This record gives sequence, structure tokens and C-alpha cells, in this order.
Amino acid sequence: MQRAFVLSTALLIAPLIAQATTLQPFAGSGSAPAAPWQVIGLPAQSKPFTHFSVVELDGQHALRVEADSSYGNLVHPLQLASPPHHLAWSWRLDEPNPDADLHLRQGDDIALKVCTLWDLPLEQVPFFERQLLRAARSRTDEHLPAATVCYVWDAHLPAGSVLPSPFTRRLRYMVLRSGTDPLHQWQHERRDIVADFMKLFGDETHELPPLIGVAVGADADNTHRHSLGHAAELQLEP
Repeated sequence: MQRAFVLSTALLIAPLIAQATTLQPFAGSGSAPAAPWQVIGLPAQSKPFTHFSVVELDGQHALRVEADSSYGNLVHPLQLASPPHHLAWSWRLDEPNPDADLHLRQGDDIALKVCTLWDLPLEQVPFFERQLLRAARSRTDEHLPAATVCYVWDAHLPAGSVLPSPFTRRLRYMVLRSGTDPLHQWQHERRDIVADFMKLFGDETHELPPLIGVAVGADADNTHRHSLGHAAELQLEP
């Protein structure tokens, strides 16, 4: 149970660089994403990592996100007690995962996601999940958020679907794009992350916790399939 909990919530935040107050671009001097963006996996991960690289696509720098029976997230640490209300970005899905099913553990893979990571106080987490979270945190020197909202591009679920991870309610999904949206075309999003957090975690708190990170990711370790997507222009806005 603890391993499943860590696997499904492994959006870790490195403590030494968690002081950023705004999102930095993906692009650096080469194809690797620039700091403070960092690839984060599971503690002592043995499975392949999802591959992240910066490429030129349609005249702009974009983050290429490729999962191949893999797991991983590209995380930007933040420390925002009063975060801006909106997160904007562009993304496109090039290859979906046909076997993904977010209702089931064996299908809990996402071809493309953008996530907000929140430092919900432990005392506001339900008792059983609180104990699992404490145990998971004890296994790493990095910080494991108590609440994560992931905006998802899914091959099957209709846009507007909201559901928890089948592993843990510490991670909750909001589907923004689905199989009805065209592939290989940029789509633009602007979400009120404060309202979305309260919609998904308002059953546990009436106060907004600090925003401690933003992540982009994909995984295909449960279905052992392949997916490909791109993201660009992530910005926090008032």
C-alpha cells in the first residue's frame, strides 16, 4: 500500500531550490530543460524515466514529453503562500495511450498532464491517508505534496471529468482534453487554479494552502505502452 501511494503521488519537490516565485522557461542552452525544472521519479526508481527534451516545434521552443513504459515528472519548485489565480499554457497530443483507464490502477497512465502541487497541512488530510503520507515522506529527503491537481489530456474520458487517482485521493484529475480533440494541433488553456483546487479539495479545507510546484508529465508504466506530447508557454498569471 505504501509503495502504491508513493508511486501515484511522486511529484517530489527538492528542498534546496524550492524558493522560486515565478515559472522559468523550459529552454536553456541545450536540449535538456533548464533549471530549476528537474526530472523527478520514484525513490530508487528502477523503471525507465519519461523523457523530457526541449525542441523547436512550429516556430517556438516546446517541451517534448515521451513516455515508453516509463514514469517521471518535470517539476518546477515554487514557494507561493498567495499564488496567482491562473495558470496558462499550450499543449498538443501527438500520440495518445489507447490502453489508459484512469479508473483502474492497471490503466492509471496519462499521455500528457500539467499539475499544480499544494502544501496542504497534514492535519487537514484524512487520518488514514495522513499516515500513508507520513510514511511516504519518511522514505525520501524531498517533499511530497499533500494535495496535487493534475490537468489531463486523456484518450477516452470526456472533457470536464473529475476523479481521484485510483491509488490515492491525494492526487486528483481534471480532464481538459479528450479523444475528441484533434492530434498534432496546439490547444491553449488558462485555468483558475485556485478555483480548481477548491473544487477538487474543498471537501478537506476552506483555506488555500501554499503552491509549492508546477509539473508537466506523462507515464506509461502501468499499461506498458507509448505516448508522445508537447507543452509550451507555461505562465502563472493574475
